[in-house]
Amino acid sequence: MKKLVPDLICESVFTIDLKRLKQENIRGLLVDIDNTLVPWGKPEIEEAFVAWVRRVKEEGFKICLVSNAKKERAQNIATLLGIPAVGLALKPLGRSFRRGMNLLGLAAHEVAVIGDQLFTDVLGGNRLGIWTILINPISKNELDSTKFMRRLEAKILQKMVKRGQLKAEHVKIRQGRD
Repeated sequence: MKKLVPDLICESVFTIDLKRLKQENIRGLLVDIDNTLVPWGKPEIEEAFVAWVRRVKEEGFKICLVSNAKKERAQNIATLLGIPAVGLALKPLGRSFRRGMNLLGLAAHEVAVIGDQLFTDVLGGNRLGIWTILINPISKNELDSTKFMRRLEAKILQKMVKRGQLKAEHVKIRQGRD
């Protein structure tokens, strides 16, 4: 279960403390697309998320999209944002995270993974020793298999609280979203 424990839980990308990331010596971000930056199934990214990516870049962070979405979808969004992408990532497999780090020219200890799922984003990042940030999904609209996994995630997060691996107030950020 240790590989499923995120380093940080935030309500959204907008609530991530970039100063804290700098204190953790994070220089790059591997960011999920669906339900992290774009509502699942929607073709376009909202301006608020475009502005967030712009701000993160202005703060000196390098960013790469790492998504299980089709390569074309990932590349279209990446082109709009002016950043690289790894599509059809097959997360939690490590290959896609390593590819993202290579595109950024950074090592595992210099990057953080940001995503909305324990079993893809957090597990994949933790397996490689990457700092992990779990955020709430933007939308409840998602695949039935993902909805099932969300229920499992909620139970596992509660077990992490009971074991002292996470604080209850951090897990409450996720409650009511799943």
